[in-house]
Amino acid sequence: MNRGYTIFISFVVALGGFLLGFDSAVISGAINGITMQFNMSDWELGFSVGCVIFGAMAGNITAGPLSDRFGRKKVLIVTAILFTVSATWSALATSYIEFVIARIIGGVGIGGAILIAPIYIAEVAPPKLRGSLVSLNQLNIVIGISVAYFSNYFLKDLEGESWRWMLGVEAIPAFIYFMALFLVPKSPRWLIQKLSLVEAAEKTLIKIGGNEYAISTIEEIRRGIAKKENKGTFSDLFSSRMRTIIIIAFGIAFFQQITGINAIFYYAPTIFEQAGGSTDSSFLQAIVVGLTNLIFTLIAIRLIDRLGRKPLLLIGTATMAIALSMATIAFNNASYNLNSVNITKVKNIEIKSAISNLKGEIFNSQKELFSNVEPLLNETQLHEFKRNEVKNFISINANLVLIAILLYVAAFAISLGPVMWTLLSEIFPGNIKGIAISVVGFFNSLVSYTVTQFFPWELTNLGPTVTFAIYAGMAILSLLFVMKFVVETKGKSLEEVEELLLLD
Repeated sequence: MNRGYTIFISFVVALGGFLLGFDSAVISGAINGITMQFNMSDWELGFSVGCVIFGAMAGNITAGPLSDRFGRKKVLIVTAILFTVSATWSALATSYIEFVIARIIGGVGIGGAILIAPIYIAEVAPPKLRGSLVSLNQLNIVIGISVAYFSNYFLKDLEGESWRWMLGVEAIPAFIYFMALFLVPKSPRWLIQKLSLVEAAEKTLIKIGGNEYAISTIEEIRRGIAKKENKGTFSDLFSSRMRTIIIIAFGIAFFQQITGINAIFYYAPTIFEQAGGSTDSSFLQAIVVGLTNLIFTLIAIRLIDRLGRKPLLLIGTATMAIALSMATIAFNNASYNLNSVNITKVKNIEIKSAISNLKGEIFNSQKELFSNVEPLLNETQLHEFKRNEVKNFISINANLVLIAILLYVAAFAISLGPVMWTLLSEIFPGNIKGIAISVVGFFNSLVSYTVTQFFPWELTNLGPTVTFAIYAGMAILSLLFVMKFVVETKGKSLEEVEELLLLD
């Protein structure tokens, strides 16, 4: 068994996961820059961040059929091109429309990479290595998120428009990915199933596992083709027999995103600034968030087959509810001090002059502060105060906010993050698995978009206390859902899971 060669080609393909994670998180550092550059409203900011998910939906829908027709390798090469174009164009964008289009192009790459990279790795990896090698993709996603936070921190002080460098630097690993993909072979299973090119497939299989492995694998592929079962349809997916499976799948897909994880990843520095942190400290805290996500993803990979899916979900969702409640309490207990030092931090001269009438006042809640400031400002000024200036006056237990966010990310990383995709791969019957995961993945992306679109508006208009209270409520509901509906699949064959869940 040529482990080195197999690991190498799997690692190259899994770089698509790295780019996916990097692309998802790098926007967090550019938010202030793009907001000022394109004069964005809260809704425009939410869309510019979340529109990447629309592209991902398109990539999800088209990547599977295209990879079946043209091959896994060619589709992955296209995703590398899309990542490169998106990074370069978004960094050079001169208008809001251009920026959004560039982001959507990157989203298409994300949708293709998240679907095709694991498929390719699963098709080339020997059975004994398949689980660990496929997990390289998920691991690389998390590494990409962490590297994006580090990159943002080191680029934030560049003179000029640092946000352009933050976004543009992604073109470097994207181009490396593009070049490296030419070093990997086409999927041997695809070559046999779609083109009947047995000799070409055999050469790759020999390099992976030797002559005996190549012969046995080719025979296995041929047997699979010979006894190929009828392909399931969309109507089969929503038949009465599938009711239990549909409840579990759509419920987990909903709660994975509605509890706010992408709001944390996309807006981490913004959240820490809301807690009164400086720009430097906010970017450093975002790095810690990324590292926490990485460490606990590694723990989840180790525990998922030992402890089980449902126990991890129960522990994780309960801890998420506690962590989000802690953040809610921290913001709820904050006070707002309009002393002379804090007032001098206000950048807008007209706002600074107007609120000087409140010098020396201390308010016990954001709501109380806004009700006193509102009569002094016009509508535009009030919105700017809520959005950009309120952070200058907050007095809060910032350590409690940081601990709450880190605890939340850790809990997500050992539960809803990795377990959802594992469950989806296990609970659907084989003949309908492809279409089922595409449909549920599309729904999951739609919920994710909703969260990222509304988050800036929620922070400005509802405030962080109510925003985190909503997420805490959703985490409690997710815990109750797991307790009532999710079944344990650890140690069961796919056939046993099917017998357990399909209704007669």
